[in-house]
Amino acid sequence: MKIAYVSYEVSPYAKAGGLADVAGALPIYLKKMGAEPYVIMPLHKSIEKNFDVSQFKLVKENLMPDSHTYKIPFSVYQGYLPNSEVKIYFIKTDKLFDSKNIYEEENIFLKTSFFCDASLKTIKEIESDTDVININDWHTSLIPVYLKTNYYEDTSLRKIATVLTIHNIGYQGLFDSGVLTTAGLPSYLFNMEALEFYGKVNILKGGIMFSDVINTVSPTYAKEIQTKEYGFGLEGILKIRSEDLYGILNGIDYSVYNPLTDPHIFYPIKTYEDKLKNKKKLQEYLNLPQKKSATIVSFIGRLYEQKGIDLIKNMIKYLLLTDIQFVILGTGNENYEGFFKSLENEFPQKVSINITFDTDLAQKIYAGSDIFLMPSRYEPCGLGQMYSMRYGTIPVVRYTGGLEDTVIEYDPISKVGTGFGFYEYNESELLMTSLKAVYYHQKKKDDWKILFQNCMGADFSYDKSAKEYLELYKKAMSKKS
Repeated sequence: MKIAYVSYEVSPYAKAGGLADVAGALPIYLKKMGAEPYVIMPLHKSIEKNFDVSQFKLVKENLMPDSHTYKIPFSVYQGYLPNSEVKIYFIKTDKLFDSKNIYEEENIFLKTSFFCDASLKTIKEIESDTDVININDWHTSLIPVYLKTNYYEDTSLRKIATVLTIHNIGYQGLFDSGVLTTAGLPSYLFNMEALEFYGKVNILKGGIMFSDVINTVSPTYAKEIQTKEYGFGLEGILKIRSEDLYGILNGIDYSVYNPLTDPHIFYPIKTYEDKLKNKKKLQEYLNLPQKKSATIVSFIGRLYEQKGIDLIKNMIKYLLLTDIQFVILGTGNENYEGFFKSLENEFPQKVSINITFDTDLAQKIYAGSDIFLMPSRYEPCGLGQMYSMRYGTIPVVRYTGGLEDTVIEYDPISKVGTGFGFYEYNESELLMTSLKAVYYHQKKKDDWKILFQNCMGADFSYDKSAKEYLELYKKAMSKKS
């Protein structure tokens, strides 16, 4: 089975969020399962800046998209995902993929639609025996639309099945109707049965309508997006396509996030004593008092309300009345950035606020913290809670989406469980749950060590996910036969 995995971001080459991590890891595990995956992404300017692109092999040049009205040539370069035999094709045109921020709003439709058509041209010219295309989010959602309209009679493309993976339904790609002309797509698509959405063109809706199979990144999120609360207006069409909608939990790459070999952390973690050594070193690194009894509570992520940062803001001063140290790593809304920096000024001995994106520091925080906060308003899958558990840090979460699927409430009687959580989205629930976790850390030492062991023993590797994706691809292919 040959699979084209098409993504606008792929780690380590270009990353804005969790999609890049999935795109950089899942194909490697698919390869281990015996499939023939390859990846397609744009050659963003940032890649040329941060990587030695002379290592990439020029495969094709002066190709032209067949449908798109923006008729400029592009070249295709080939490399490999790191430490693997999985090919990755980079689509290069300096006239489009030229911004430092890969999701820069200016001309984003022109860039993404061109990438979709160019990806199909690349598949046709280089990998014409492809069986399945796995597209991701709205940025690649025009691919199945092209396939079932402009390329319906193309003998090499029409046989390819499509799978749409929705990583976050909150981002849909809404544009004026004129963009269909830019993409070279028929105007009849601007109707309620296709891409029209309250007077706009909705690109993700097109992906949902025209893909053979749809999946999201956790089983619970697959159910949630069929409701008004979480569907962002697309719940109706998702209900219509519910028989073709699946939820497959994301994994994490255990070869990268390995507490025994991770070069970013201070000490390898095998025992709870190793964990404590990382904690002490983290306190020193962040200029916090090296106090063993204090509970380090951390948050790593974007400072936006989707991640529950408003709840943290509203309750954190109450939590700081206890014996904790609070650590944040991330960037986002300026108001939240300002609030937490002022909090650090107010409590310099208890708070460390790091307004930046720093992979090295993130790993040190995962390894050295006691508790990891993830009180998301909604969370399709979430990777932070998996990373924290991998390094023996106990998560406190709101039970929604993938958080509900991955964190098991600790039961002190059965000793089963990996964390603590709550359901109702408010700061009181977060505060009470956080206080409960702090209490266990400071007063219930034996239970806390069991929690540590349970988290370290949890399995979120991609092996299971890859098997489920292969079954999903087979379902999609069966629709083409």
